[in-house]
Amino acid sequence: MSRGYITSRSFLREARELVQWSRDSGRELFSPGATALLAIDLERYFTDTESHAYVPGVEHVVSRVRDLTDAFSERKLPVVFTRHANTRENAGSLASWWDDLIVEGSALAELSPEIDASLGIVLKKTQYDAFQGTVLEKILRERGVTRLVVTGVVTHLCCETTVRSAFVRGFEVTFPVDATVSYSEEHHLATLLNLGHGFAALGFVDDVLEAMGGGAT
Repeated sequence: MSRGYITSRSFLREARELVQWSRDSGRELFSPGATALLAIDLERYFTDTESHAYVPGVEHVVSRVRDLTDAFSERKLPVVFTRHANTRENAGSLASWWDDLIVEGSALAELSPEIDASLGIVLKKTQYDAFQGTVLEKILRERGVTRLVVTGVVTHLCCETTVRSAFVRGFEVTFPVDATVSYSEEHHLATLLNLGHGFAALGFVDDVLEAMGGGAT
């Protein structure tokens, strides 16, 4: 059952505890000049309230991603927006898990109009993992990126899979706990627990902006 939770007191309390746990490990949140922002699949399939796959609370995430996008753009740091779209041929295992795919050419496959795609690179992907079958790693290496700030939807699917993939490729990862969203608080918190244990530094968007030297909040 889908329900909004991203700004709830219960979620924020749990998230703060996990962020503090991550801070205690001494993990860095931001590396000046070597960090890129990755915003995963903020397309109308997930952001449009008329879509059956709308994620409650995604508006908050879009707003927070916009704050980060502005800050990265002002500092001339790379921003990459992924856009997921499939055919039956390239969907692979996704086709056996989901009756409905995000179909290339449909209006729902386009990025949310609240996202200013002109501020970054738009990269099409076909799997949960934003590195799989794409030129994402090439884009990042060419720009000297060593750390990714990963945001977007859905927390426990594309976001978590991409973070793990970034980790095994040698990238440091920052995962803002209030810049991704899932269909349930349980799925979101499970991802934070998993990623914070061995894959990513956890923080809030405002922590990242502060580490960058300030920005829109």
